[in-house]
Amino acid sequence: MRIVFAGTGEFGVPCLEALVASDRHFVLSVLTQPDRPAGRQQKLLASPIKECALRHQLQVFQPEDINAPASMSQIRYQKPDLMVVVAYGQILRKPLLELPEKGCWNVHASLLPKYRGASPIAAAIRDRQKRTGVTIMQMNEGLDTGDILDRVATRIRPAETTGILHDRLAQKAAPLLLDLLEKAEKGRLKRTRQNSSESSLAPRMNKEDGKINWDRNPDEIEAHIRAMQPWPGAYAWIPDGTDQRMLKIFSVILSRRARGKPGEVVEVNTHGILVAAKKGGVLLREVQLEGRKRMSAAEFGRGSSLGVGVVLV
Repeated sequence: MRIVFAGTGEFGVPCLEALVASDRHFVLSVLTQPDRPAGRQQKLLASPIKECALRHQLQVFQPEDINAPASMSQIRYQKPDLMVVVAYGQILRKPLLELPEKGCWNVHASLLPKYRGASPIAAAIRDRQKRTGVTIMQMNEGLDTGDILDRVATRIRPAETTGILHDRLAQKAAPLLLDLLEKAEKGRLKRTRQNSSESSLAPRMNKEDGKINWDRNPDEIEAHIRAMQPWPGAYAWIPDGTDQRMLKIFSVILSRRARGKPGEVVEVNTHGILVAAKKGGVLLREVQLEGRKRMSAAEFGRGSSLGVGVVLV
């Protein structure tokens, strides 16, 4: 099958690699977002998909607007059978969706119709879901509302962060895509309409989403901390005179014995820093104060003024 691939994030790399390795499909070109400035020096950084495409000597296009006439002309000229879209980062309009003979497929990191939107993996962990997965859908003009072509499910493991689960789901997406392509070639593709009454949204995360609400149960706080890794990161504020300093929190252990008001430090010991929550609390295990290195909470507690009675906000 003649395929145009559109993607930007790391999630799409296994799918692109699988298509390149297959002798049954031909990747005509790769569409990805323009290089963006990143880091303190704001150097232009290529997307993971662009780096993968260049390794395989694939033709790369980086339109600011994939729906613009110039982009449409490029795709039309290639006469693709199908466009595969994985974590691309732009909305495809109807004229583009109808351009390939078999339309456009989207690879989405949730069990649709749950968690439509840009942050499905983090949302599933944050909400303490037991299962998630990957869905491939026939794209339409809605936000992840197209007919489901197939899904693969997996259990969310107790200690998984968004970053770890992201990588596992990406690996599951590639064989699912190849299997669906084979079914499409044999005319055995089935489409299932989504039940919108069962849908939920997972909007794009921002920095504010990382803030910890201590007035919640310990298991909710622990899930929130895992969900926010690697970005935007879970954090609280430490009072510092008339100011506050951000404390990033990477891992915790649930505790039933913490007694105090939500956010209050109730113990600092060789195991970490015990902070009260709505019922019980959490033992901070790994933290990072702004401007300092990441370290164990026990080490941080020994060298800071974060003592019993301080309230994290």
